[in-house]
Amino acid sequence: MAPDFAPPIWRGSFFGYAAGYIDHHANPGVAMADKNALQFNFTDADLPDRVTVADIEANRFTEATLERHKREGLELAVRTRWIALGIIAVMLPFLNPNWEMLYYEVLLLALALVGWLQRRVGRVGRSGTELAVMFLDLALVTVVLVVPNPFAAIDWPSAMGYRFQNFIYFFVILAGGTLAYSWRTISAIGTWTAVMWMIGVAAIWYFGKTSPELGAAAQQAFGHDPRLLELMDPNSLGFDIRVQEVVVFVIVSVTLAVSARRFNRLLLGNAALERERANLSRYFSPNVVDELSNNDEPLKQIRTHDVAVLFVDIIGFTSYAATRDPQEVIETLRCFHGRMETEVFRHNGTLDKYLGDGLMATFGTPFAGDRDATNAMECLQAMRQSLEDYNLQRAAANEPQIKASFGLHYGPVVLGDIGANRLEFAVIGNTVNIAARLEQLTRDLSVSAAISDALQQQVAREGGASPACPSGLTRVDDQAIRGAPTAMTVWTAV
Repeated sequence: MAPDFAPPIWRGSFFGYAAGYIDHHANPGVAMADKNALQFNFTDADLPDRVTVADIEANRFTEATLERHKREGLELAVRTRWIALGIIAVMLPFLNPNWEMLYYEVLLLALALVGWLQRRVGRVGRSGTELAVMFLDLALVTVVLVVPNPFAAIDWPSAMGYRFQNFIYFFVILAGGTLAYSWRTISAIGTWTAVMWMIGVAAIWYFGKTSPELGAAAQQAFGHDPRLLELMDPNSLGFDIRVQEVVVFVIVSVTLAVSARRFNRLLLGNAALERERANLSRYFSPNVVDELSNNDEPLKQIRTHDVAVLFVDIIGFTSYAATRDPQEVIETLRCFHGRMETEVFRHNGTLDKYLGDGLMATFGTPFAGDRDATNAMECLQAMRQSLEDYNLQRAAANEPQIKASFGLHYGPVVLGDIGANRLEFAVIGNTVNIAARLEQLTRDLSVSAAISDALQQQVAREGGASPACPSGLTRVDDQAIRGAPTAMTVWTAV
């Protein structure tokens, strides 16, 4: 059985401590509960290439990444620590069923409380309070390893505690620290551990208990070999070995800190990429952004396939804008475009472009699906419902109603990048022209929507009319549409 001052409790404190630093952060910031007060203090050494401190400070994805990582990490760390300490607390009496083991039970409770404090003071960044708790944790572990159990019945020299090579457990702590967010935390663990360990060595040398009898016995047995005597003397602290321990530990901690810094740079770089992706999403549809993100040249290949093309336009908006304040005009456009854009994306469409007070959307781009026409029809109905809801709000505010017209067609188009350096994903062909002219036809027919028969037939081929499709469609035959080879059948909705 291990002597009381080299207790199996260390396994508990080690696992608790290591878990306590899983996903633990020490980068500048603020409390998780106070997101609005985030302040970053990164240096260029922390950041990936071509990413500036200003970029990070303005990047909401950095804030979200740090906050999420810290919150999840602390919760996991504290729960793991408590489970590990609970297991050790139950195990100790079986390993050493003596009353003096209550001393280690109290220390286990103290380590559990430190874990609770870590969760309470956790910050997405450096905090004086949090650093103090980290220091307390290291100090407590050092005391457990260095100071003999004062209630133990075994009366050995204090220096004997170092014969059990307990310092190696700090390497496991350090390895757990590499899971922390900040490389500075790893450096701090390495530095603080080395300093505390040497302070412990000095304290044991100055205040520790010695045994002259055992020393004399060692002198008699090994006095002929000073080196061997140094190793075998129970009163010897082995200063050269202690120095070697901390030097190697610091070297390893610096190496792991460099590795952690590389990981941190990757994490911040990923947050920067998420911001770039979000910015792309402000100008391109999500499905186009997915292709741009996942492939080097996803849209460069020119191809032809059938898509559904939808045109939307506000009726009489020029007259409306002429009598309104410019700010009111822009706000109205933003609200209208926002509602229409939402429905396009919700129905797996691509927002091709804004056309002043209208827009063009496609379904089946950049790649065709198995229900593109149905998605387009459902989107049209959702747009009309959204516009109706918007007009109810405007009526409640005594504002004039907004009327819109819709043109929807299905057929072959040509897809691909156009331009030289500033590229644009283009959808061109007669199908686009006919969809635009169907939207214009609504004025002549005094309806709000004109849908080609080709679109209706494709909806049927895809599985029939959806319950979300416009009800009460009226068939209008023999409509002459410029660009169409023959007169077209059109379905209209008022």
